[in-house]
Amino acid sequence: MVKLRLKRCGRKQRAVYRIVAIDVRSRREGRDLGKVGFYDPIKNQSYLNIPIILYFLEKGAQPTRTVQDILKKANVFAEPSLS
Repeated sequence: MVKLRLKRCGRKQRAVYRIVAIDVRSRREGRDLGKVGFYDPIKNQSYLNIPIILYFLEKGAQPTRTVQDILKKANVFAEPSLS
């Protein structure tokens, strides 16, 4: 199964995270299937590649709780308006 989860980068005491699609059997720093975003908890910034995230979600990828909270903040799960 594929999950969307955080992969730690950066230095000591200044962690930044990549949001990646990765197999559940891989370790945190293991080889990922694709990078789909970036999250900096210190500056509270995030960059998300929405089309790739939606692609992985359509294929059955499950986001972790933290990634799901980041995606909800960015309104990824919002219904597109038909105007």
